[in-house]
Amino acid sequence: MVLGLQRPSDLDKPEQLDKLLKAEEPKEDCWPCRITGSAALIGLGVYSFFSSRHQLNLQRAKIIKSGSRFGMQTRQTGVTGMAAVLVGMGVWRLVN
Repeated sequence: MVLGLQRPSDLDKPEQLDKLLKAEEPKEDCWPCRITGSAALIGLGVYSFFSSRHQLNLQRAKIIKSGSRFGMQTRQTGVTGMAAVLVGMGVWRLVN
């Protein structure tokens, strides 16, 4: 083998399936990685919930005055849903 190149005769043989499957097995993350990732996602969810709710309250009069079909309740539900998904992802990251 010169410079990592295979011989043409090696290319005619198929790879063994067992070797390929063992090489591609998923690896477990270390606990510090899980804790850091989950803390980041949970923190992002909590931060986005409180900051978005604060901005909605500041803009309440403009939103109601605009007459948009996406009123306060719809926007609050969207903010809560987005934050819940981020927190859920953080919990999932920690346990899986």
